[in-house]
Amino acid sequence: MFPDDVLAQAKDVMQKAVLGKNMIAVAESCTGGLVSGALTAVEGSSAVFDCGFTTYSYKAKSSLLGVPQGMLVEHGAVSEKVAELMAEGALAASSADTAVAVTGIAGPGGGTNEKPVGLVCFAVARIGYKTQTHECCFPNDGRANVRMNSVRQALSMLATSM
Repeated sequence: MFPDDVLAQAKDVMQKAVLGKNMIAVAESCTGGLVSGALTAVEGSSAVFDCGFTTYSYKAKSSLLGVPQGMLVEHGAVSEKVAELMAEGALAASSADTAVAVTGIAGPGGGTNEKPVGLVCFAVARIGYKTQTHECCFPNDGRANVRMNSVRQALSMLATSM
């Protein structure tokens, strides 16, 4: 289901989480649960995977993760600030120590000049640490590729945060 490199990344994240005794939560939009899916594809993931939130709509981001509606209207769902609030909201709504968030424009439509298809924002929140954010603009080479590249980036950020 996932490419070998993604599964290797997920396994690395899980091993680091086990060693650090970190529980993980995931807040996803454009990836639609793929980050959670990659992590839970690893045998033994139940020891460190707490939960995943797939929050596609503004309402879900607000009601499940506590992202203020005004922030979504002001910045749009695709911004580093919204990703930051999603990750922090996932921590608050779970028993996790670390949370990663992904929100972006996977395409083929939905892009603008300011926010093109392939723009994806990420955040990793960890209890006791400052939330880290990152923005990527992946090539607009198809929805599946944008989404899988987003999974890779989210897993990379998780791995380096532990």
